[in-house]
Amino acid sequence: MRTALVVGAAGGIGGEVTLALARRGWRVRALTRSGAAHGEGIEPVRGDALNAADMRRAAEGAELIVHAVNPPGYRHWNRLVLPMLDNSLAAARARGARVLLPGTVYNYGPETFSSGPEGFPLIGEEAPQRPRTAKGAIRAEMERRLAAAVAAGDITALVVRAGDYFGPRAGNNWFGQALVKAGSRPRVLTYPGRPGVGHQWAYLPDVGETMARLAERGDLPAFARFHMDGQWDEDGTAMIGAIRHALGEPRLPVKKLPWTLMRLVSPMVPLFRELSEMAYLWRAPVRLDNARLVATLGEEPRTPLNEAVRATLIGLGCLAADPTVAAARG
Repeated sequence: MRTALVVGAAGGIGGEVTLALARRGWRVRALTRSGAAHGEGIEPVRGDALNAADMRRAAEGAELIVHAVNPPGYRHWNRLVLPMLDNSLAAARARGARVLLPGTVYNYGPETFSSGPEGFPLIGEEAPQRPRTAKGAIRAEMERRLAAAVAAGDITALVVRAGDYFGPRAGNNWFGQALVKAGSRPRVLTYPGRPGVGHQWAYLPDVGETMARLAERGDLPAFARFHMDGQWDEDGTAMIGAIRHALGEPRLPVKKLPWTLMRLVSPMVPLFRELSEMAYLWRAPVRLDNARLVATLGEEPRTPLNEAVRATLIGLGCLAADPTVAAARG
């Protein structure tokens, strides 16, 4: 049985990759600070990604290390993100493992997606990374360190980039922190984008399944990078429509995200400061090109949008699982 270590298994991405690998017959060690993990084929491991000894111990016998850990609430990236990755890289070197890194669009600055035909190129895996924000620079440095370790012959690596994550497990994402608020049925939706501007979403169970399928491939380059298309919302209305459909409220009001107010209060609210840095990603259509992924796997796992949104709202506590209960509460 193949063995994988998932670092950050309690998070949205890490949790879904853990489940996907276990479904496909892997023995999965789920590293979390609480040591909590559930499911057949999943071994809970208590440990801290900032502790190199914990990482080396947890990686014993693993051929895959999924580095899916992030500081909570977008905080302390400058102090925590790179040391955690360095510990995963050290563990991978010691065990001869592949490192799988969930990637983001933060690596790309506005120049990347405003220079193509009509300002709307599909972004390929080799597109230049010119990050605008501090988080984007850190994400680019993470991939640079992966590439350096691969070039040195120490490890192999796999990066899978996708759009804005959403799914039934709460986490740091725009869906559960802006469009709706986890834990209550929404009475109004908040949309960060401009009218008519497309946006790319990624349903976390699809992301986990994609990563698991790629992790099983033995024919990938030493440093393999793939983009997911996910759920492309052509003009910003599809996601809103899917939420309204799931809630059974076709006229549920939508308000704009108050970007200006967020910037004004960001010195006092760190979360607003971090979110404000990402505003440029909502002002222009940013779409990753999944041609390489489809050529490799034959298809991209993709849950229908309405089904994915309904499961997400139920998981976030915004919708009762039983539609008759939801109707009664509404």
